Amino acid sequence: MDNKRDLILLAGTEETRLTLHQQLKDILGKYISITSYASETSLPNMLTNKLIVYSSHLIDEEVRHVVDDSCEVIVSRRTTNYQYIEQLFQLKEGSKVLYVNDFPETSEEAIHTLLKTGIDHIEYIPYHPGTAVTQEHLGIKTAITPGEVHLVPDHIDTIINIGVRLIDITTIMDILEHFHLKEQLGGDISDRYTRKIIELSQNISDMHKQTVQLNEHLKQVVDGVNDGIVAMDTNGNISVFNQMMEQYTGVFATHAMNKNIKQILKNDQLHSFLFKENDRSRFLTINHYNLMVYRFHLEQEGTTILIFKNADETISIEKAARHDLVQKGYIAKYTFDHIIGNSKMIDNTKKIATKLAKTELPVLIQGESGTGKELYANSIHNVSSRNYQPFLAINFSALPEELIESELFGYEEGAFTGAQKGGKKGLFEQADGGTIFLDEIGDVSLKLQARLLRVIQEMEIRRIGGNKNIPINVRILAATNKDLMSLIREGQFREDLYHRLKVLCLQLPPLRERVADIPLLIEHFMKEQTNEPVTITQEVMDSLMKTNWYGNVRELKNTISYMLAVREKEQITLEDLPNAAPLNEYIYQQPSPTVVEEDWVNVKRNDTLLQSIYEINKRGERASRQKLINESMSQGLTMTEQQIRTQLHKLQHKGYISIGRGRTGTNLTAQGVNYLESND
Repeated sequence: MDNKRDLILLAGTEETRLTLHQQLKDILGKYISITSYASETSLPNMLTNKLIVYSSHLIDEEVRHVVDDSCEVIVSRRTTNYQYIEQLFQLKEGSKVLYVNDFPETSEEAIHTLLKTGIDHIEYIPYHPGTAVTQEHLGIKTAITPGEVHLVPDHIDTIINIGVRLIDITTIMDILEHFHLKEQLGGDISDRYTRKIIELSQNISDMHKQTVQLNEHLKQVVDGVNDGIVAMDTNGNISVFNQMMEQYTGVFATHAMNKNIKQILKNDQLHSFLFKENDRSRFLTINHYNLMVYRFHLEQEGTTILIFKNADETISIEKAARHDLVQKGYIAKYTFDHIIGNSKMIDNTKKIATKLAKTELPVLIQGESGTGKELYANSIHNVSSRNYQPFLAINFSALPEELIESELFGYEEGAFTGAQKGGKKGLFEQADGGTIFLDEIGDVSLKLQARLLRVIQEMEIRRIGGNKNIPINVRILAATNKDLMSLIREGQFREDLYHRLKVLCLQLPPLRERVADIPLLIEHFMKEQTNEPVTITQEVMDSLMKTNWYGNVRELKNTISYMLAVREKEQITLEDLPNAAPLNEYIYQQPSPTVVEEDWVNVKRNDTLLQSIYEINKRGERASRQKLINESMSQGLTMTEQQIRTQLHKLQHKGYISIGRGRTGTNLTAQGVNYLESND
């Protein structure tokens, strides 16, 4: 190679130097020796008798002191790096982007080049260091930059780096002219640029074909959906109109496309829903079709999607699904209407339960035996978003442990002697998508507790004898009449499982705390068990109202059943009471007299403490234990600090109070207030 053919490239930044040096080397490296410098790093002492190529006229002031008058200078004309511009064609037409470069001149020049080359489907907003950031800038979330990523402002979400701009072909020809190589290499280099343009055109053509194919595929998918689908811009101009919409409206998609929705669907209710109301769904009748219309907005695309569901078909599908669940027995039989009572306490409990049902979180239902925990579990499922999905229940006190595991988790074929062929799905698998009710959770062994904890944490199960985990999606409801905190202290219940189950908690009131509901319950049970016109004397009613009902609603129902069975007249009298004795002595698993007396003392203490907390809170003071001791004494009840602490924990467990730390103190909950009011 002739050593006299030396070219010196001078650039502003190191990144620009590297890119342009490589470009010149690829094209001219066989014929010309190329040396390059960047002013931001280092420059030579003095250059003489050389061809100097500037990366841009903007660097003249930075480098002129090292360029002797004996040198010939060529200032590069630059063009877009076509290798990376495919990304620009993916931007939505009309969208605004920042064009970020180091100087105002380079930004404007690059934008001019992009527009001149036909990449004009987007609006470029120039940006460079020192640009005053306006509201318009802040609203733009995409930036294009020729390698100056570090200059992109922080509020930008998407950065498209199209690389350093390259030296264009006219500058390359000027260099060849200088070295008298134009005739020898000009045609070859021109062909090389032409090939690059052809390759770019081919890439664009391939992208267009792929886009056409994708659009055709999406059209087939959209047309195959059993719902009407419409997409429109912010002005209401239609871009998608599928075959189901043709059926609902009688309008062909070819006629609807690019038309305004007001021209195609002349329905005032629909227009009001689309352009005036904030609701996400609306029931409409179009051409005798009962349709549920759902709307959601794609903010970035500026597009609104409408989905039209045939309400009649949806109801039929839901009925069929419900029938299938009934056939399998996977259905919750009870609703809140089955829970009899209109006292403030029971109304409040049902309101709380309804709110808890709307979440997807686990609920722990706590209450004494006979308070209706199963009814509440059924009711919660029936008002939840899973109400058309399976509801399965298991009672841990009713099955031996060796059966519980196979019932819950299922088993594979051959897992144990007697395992049925093909294996069996467990309740968790069968309840997938719905709710599983774990009744009497306090009776679960520690070994089974560990397995339950893992299932709830990971939402996956492994069948007995299986070697793979099966993902599930179930909502957990659990119930117990036991004091789980006491079991935790005794080491009989895992604290981590307790907190997993008690994400939400529902405390059911005992019957003796909602005495006002007893007449309604009696009336309900009598109608349920006999068609005869049977009445109850006032003396019997008074006796039933004064009973403690340690077996709660279940005990009351059993008592009504007994009296209806033994009566000899159409009116139940005192003689028909069980054993003709006070009900609290009747053997329905009643506690001993000592236990009754202790329970009365605890009730008295609870009532006094709740009243004391109420009085202290009303004065705007913190309910400390010392203040509660003093307040309780003023109400005629003496308790030690330890007794106060014990009773407070019991009241918190019942959901009547919240115990705060420090200045917060102890406060009544809404349930506690309702309890006080119902016992006034």
